[in-house]
Amino acid sequence: MTLAARPYRSVLYIPGSKERALEKAMTLGADAIIFDLEDAVAPDEKGNAREILSKALEGDFGKRTRIVRINGFDTEWGKEDALAFANHPGVDAILIPKVSRAADLDAVAAVAPNKPLWAMMETSLGMLNAAEIACHAQLEGMVMGTNDLAKELGSRFRTDRLALQSGLGLCLLAARAFGRVIVDGVFNAFKDEDGLRAECEQGRDMGFDGKTLIHPLQLEIANNAFAPNEAEVDLARRQIAAFDEAIAQGQAVAVVDGKIVENLHVVTAKAILAKAEAIAAMAE
Repeated sequence: MTLAARPYRSVLYIPGSKERALEKAMTLGADAIIFDLEDAVAPDEKGNAREILSKALEGDFGKRTRIVRINGFDTEWGKEDALAFANHPGVDAILIPKVSRAADLDAVAAVAPNKPLWAMMETSLGMLNAAEIACHAQLEGMVMGTNDLAKELGSRFRTDRLALQSGLGLCLLAARAFGRVIVDGVFNAFKDEDGLRAECEQGRDMGFDGKTLIHPLQLEIANNAFAPNEAEVDLARRQIAAFDEAIAQGQAVAVVDGKIVENLHVVTAKAILAKAEAIAAMAE
C-alpha cells in the first residue's frame, strides 16, 4: 500500500516499554501506531525500552503504519534511538519530537538517511517554521503536539481550541503545500466520547488526515469521523458520473442535487473514493 493510499484516521500512541501493550497493538483497529520512546518511558528505562521495542517490531502488525517516536537529539538517548531503528525492517518512519526548524530533521536524517521522517509540531517556533519543515526532502508526515503547544502558549483549554487555531492552520497549510500527511493532536479525556467526537469532526472539517489517540477506546470514534460516510461516497460517484457525461456532451460543468460540479469538485470526489477504498483495503 503506497503512502498516498494509506489511511491515517487513527494514529494510536503505544508505550515502547510495555510488552503487553505492544503485543495487543497487533490486534487493534488503528490505521497507524506511534511507538513512543519519549514521554511514555521513564529516564531509567530508556535503553531497555529501545531493546523491547526493537524485538516487538519484528512481529506482524499487518497493514498498520509503524512509526517510532524517538527521544530528541538534545538528550542522551536520541541518537541511539535513531541508530537502533534507522534500518529496522519493522519500522516505517521515525518521529522526531519538538521539531522547530528543518535543521532538527537534518540531524536525524544524517543518522537515518533511508528512513522516512515525521515531525512533532509542538513548539511556537515550529509553527512559525512550518513551511520550512514541511518541505524537507525526507519528511513524510507531521503530527500536532497540541498539549505541548498549549503549555508553551500558556493557553487555557477551550472546546473550540481557539488558542491553537493559528498553529493548527499554519501546519495544515504547510503540509498541504508540500503533500505531507498531517494528523491532529490528542484529546486527553479518553472517556468523554462526545468531546472526542466533536474534536475529531473539527479536525476532519479543517482538513486533517486523522487524529492521534491515547487509548484504544478512542479508535472507533476517530475511524468513523475521518472516514467518508455512505452519503459522501454516493455523492462523489454521482458527481464523477455527471461530470463525465457533461464532458462527453461538450460541457465543462455539470449539476448534481442543484449544485454546480466543476473539475475541482471531481478531484475532491475522486479523493473521497480513493480514501474509502484504502480504508476497505485495511480490513482485507
